Amino acid sequence: MTINEEKLNSYKNLKGIIMANHVSAKKRIRRNARMEIVNKIRKNRVRSFIKKVELAIEKADKSLAQEAFKIAQPEMHRSVTKGVFKKNTMSRKLSRLASRIKKIA
Repeated sequence: MTINEEKLNSYKNLKGIIMANHVSAKKRIRRNARMEIVNKIRKNRVRSFIKKVELAIEKADKSLAQEAFKIAQPEMHRSVTKGVFKKNTMSRKLSRLASRIKKIA
């Protein structure tokens, strides 16, 4: 069983701990638990794409960095549309990565 499945099962077993009284509030707690896991996965995915770009920049390999950046860019934008990161945060990160790639000789 993976860590995410364990966490999901632990939220399923909250029957005695949940403070909510309304059915809709209980459902919302379950939904929030599922979305927390999904959002963490999405965040980690974006971070791994960023790390690939940064590794290419550290190696001073401009073509590899540009290729990694092209792959990372849509993933970073997707995280904004999914609500995982804020728009300005991703814009700032993309801008800084692009400027670091430009500086490579």
